[in-house]
Amino acid sequence: MIHPIEFRYGSARMRRIFEREARLDYMLRVEAALAHAHATLGHIPEEAAREIGEKANTKVVTLARWDELETQTHHDIVSLAEALSEKCRYGGYVHLGVTSNDINDTATALQLADAVDIALDNLGVLAEKLKKLSLEKIDLVCIGRTHGQHAIPTTYGMKCALFYSEVKRDITRLKAARGNIAGKISGAVGTFASLENGLKLQDLVSKYLDVPMADITNQVVQRDNHAELICTLAIIASTLDKIATEIRNLSRSEIAEVSEGFGERQVGSSTMPHKKNPLNAERVCGLARIVYSHVYPSLLNNVLWHERDLTNSSAERVIFPECFILVDEMLISMISILDGLVFYPENIEANLRRSKNVMAESVMMALARKGMDRQVAHRLLRSLSKEGDFEKSVQANSEVRRYLSEREIASALDPTAYLGEARRIVKKVCR
Repeated sequence: MIHPIEFRYGSARMRRIFEREARLDYMLRVEAALAHAHATLGHIPEEAAREIGEKANTKVVTLARWDELETQTHHDIVSLAEALSEKCRYGGYVHLGVTSNDINDTATALQLADAVDIALDNLGVLAEKLKKLSLEKIDLVCIGRTHGQHAIPTTYGMKCALFYSEVKRDITRLKAARGNIAGKISGAVGTFASLENGLKLQDLVSKYLDVPMADITNQVVQRDNHAELICTLAIIASTLDKIATEIRNLSRSEIAEVSEGFGERQVGSSTMPHKKNPLNAERVCGLARIVYSHVYPSLLNNVLWHERDLTNSSAERVIFPECFILVDEMLISMISILDGLVFYPENIEANLRRSKNVMAESVMMALARKGMDRQVAHRLLRSLSKEGDFEKSVQANSEVRRYLSEREIASALDPTAYLGEARRIVKKVCR
């Protein structure tokens, strides 16, 4: 084993889709469907299609034999066709009328659809966990931060609901991208010239495999479909990166509002016994960088010479498994993080109260509602916010007291009373 995705990242379920034997199986399924379609249209004997269908599996056409033939032909699909043909009395009907990418692209469509379905399953689990947290923490007030500085109060319900809403959009995007995954059975340049009743044949293969077919191709399915899928995975990676980065920042020692769960025997450092590092969140952020890097080559893969060249092929052998397996790992990690996420209410409260002047906007708006010119109120509160004890300065200021009662001043200085529609927003998002 060389690549970490072989043993370190992703679920066995996702990795299995991209193993070489699985790839061989997807291609054999296409060859079997092609033979059945030919037989249905009367192009080849029913017995031939039945035999090809029975032999088109990895127990009969082995990975070892496929590899052996490819060392001679230096062509994976020719080797596939030969390996299947030699096992059949009706081997002359194998791969009839099609080009390599009819098999390759249709097998890829099957493979990617299966991988997307796993990602959608995990996104659904993640969405539900974020929704649950949003409602559980709907009233947990915390300080909001903009530009890394204390801003005004918000809630952990708002934080989680924001992520929940984004994950829901990711699910919508991924479903849309899945809908554009397609195969082809249209010949060397997409004209069906080598295929009798080509459009009917392609429709039958589509029906047998339950995979859509592109409405027009050249030698390949156009790679804008694949670029859309990779870009969507990169957006999902950015969502996970965002959530993980927020958790990492909130778990910093000087903030310490949340932390990842930490096992009894888990070790944070080989030399510092006290360390409890956010390693799962850091892994998510690190793997996102690799997924992002595949967007550019996926866009370049759409730009091929004339009816096609081979520059996309080698890149896709790397891009597809890496993106799906790494996003799978990121999703699994984020689900695990949320399952064990620890909140520290006392630190949340302390941070909320630490910067006394964060209620300056609240006081300003209270004054504006009572008739003070908003710009005048802004200048006044900007001045008061620079003083040592903001709350005392507000309470003692004659201009403030001219407009606000002591009770109104106290309310304007209370961070738990300055949350606007936060509760309603979270409930609406989670509805």
